[in-house]
Amino acid sequence: MVKYMNNKIVTRIKEEFKNCPDLILKEIHLNNKEVIYIAYLESVSGSDKVNDYILKNLSLLSGEKEKNLKNIQSLIPAPNTVELTEPDQIEFYITNGFTIVIHNSEIFAMETKADINRGIPEPTSEPAIIGPKDGFTENIQINLGLVKRRIKSSTLKTNSLVVGRKTTTMINILYCDDIAEQENINLVKKEIEKIDIDGILDSGSIAEFLEIENNSHFPTVVRTERPDAVSNALLEGKIAILVDTSPFALIVPAFFSDFINPVADNYQKAKNINYLKIIRLACFFLTIVTPGFYIAMINYNPETIPTSLLINFGTQRADVPFPAIVEALIMLIICEILKESDVRFPNSYGSAISILGALVLGEAAVSAGIVSPIMIIVIAFTFITSLIFTNQEIVSAIRHFRFIFLFAATLYGLFGVFLTFIYFFIHVTELTSIKKPYFYPLAPYDKIYLNKGILKKRVDKEILRSSMLTNQNKTRQRRNEI
Repeated sequence: MVKYMNNKIVTRIKEEFKNCPDLILKEIHLNNKEVIYIAYLESVSGSDKVNDYILKNLSLLSGEKEKNLKNIQSLIPAPNTVELTEPDQIEFYITNGFTIVIHNSEIFAMETKADINRGIPEPTSEPAIIGPKDGFTENIQINLGLVKRRIKSSTLKTNSLVVGRKTTTMINILYCDDIAEQENINLVKKEIEKIDIDGILDSGSIAEFLEIENNSHFPTVVRTERPDAVSNALLEGKIAILVDTSPFALIVPAFFSDFINPVADNYQKAKNINYLKIIRLACFFLTIVTPGFYIAMINYNPETIPTSLLINFGTQRADVPFPAIVEALIMLIICEILKESDVRFPNSYGSAISILGALVLGEAAVSAGIVSPIMIIVIAFTFITSLIFTNQEIVSAIRHFRFIFLFAATLYGLFGVFLTFIYFFIHVTELTSIKKPYFYPLAPYDKIYLNKGILKKRVDKEILRSSMLTNQNKTRQRRNEI
């Protein structure tokens, strides 16, 4: 009966992994009665580990008596051994680098994962002059280790989930249970458990499911490849999500200020960095408004321009056959194309192509009388102020609202710009990130997080955590007064 059960399980493995040449299935005879089957995928399992942990030890057991083979699990010193209660579990473990050992109708999964990981890289999408230089990789265990290397506390908890019918992707939800709100943890876990999809190949797919409630171009989930950014967020009371095969972690809740100010600001003096924070916030609105504001002044409100400057503008535009809105659209689209080519081209010559294209096209367009020199200046200023932001989703949101301001200014002038400002603030204040207000700490106002996100205070002054993120353990720092 036992032999029949073993053969049935082996037959099932062969059938499930039919046409998979990387399946290795061995039948090992220990004595006249004992037969052990092992199965693994050599593409995800290390052959040297299978040999060292399992095959060598089984060869030593060939002369053992039957009574000594009762507990085969204790005789094979694999680093991680799981006893499977159902044959349905075999597929999950064998595709995750485990070797399946079948003995007397017992099924064990022994970890023999192959080392197919790259080394810990330096973050490329979030570079920083000052601060840690390590970044996440595609291995979830390495990523978890990079976080735990920074937060050496038993309060750092991990909830593991598996998502994807085909990919069975491992997902870890990280939080500090003495800081984070349990309501937020349950909400994130519930949203991820609802996901029923064939495959999750990157953390971006999880982010989309968490952002479904917000129909907006603004991102409401932070994606980062920096372990220090994740650790800093966990200590504030936020929740981090690690996804296997993805070098980007997710952080929720996310606020507007999180996308304006990088985590590297924490490593510099407050007096120096606050100036840059104000510059970034100003650049955000300048890159959105500048083209529309220029169109409004030229077409509808020329009285706002000094007479001598207005005459100069009129002289420059005298030979241009298109209205100002067409000029702006032509230049904006060309700059977007150049910017996209810079992203897609290899780093060795991508920037050179963009600079060459901008110089040649700009000069040729002015010489041909297609656009005016002042329009070149306006569009160049618009894109220079946008280069401060490296997050692709916030850049896409900027582009979206830039065109809204442009068309509103074309239709209604400065009044249209003012109306669009009202629409912008209504839009961002109604957004939420796991039911937390997106425009926090400005709406609702919170002085504690304002000093953390918008303006930085001296590190010895950052004593409390935000009440929006935690309802327990609000004290960040305890100072001993002398």
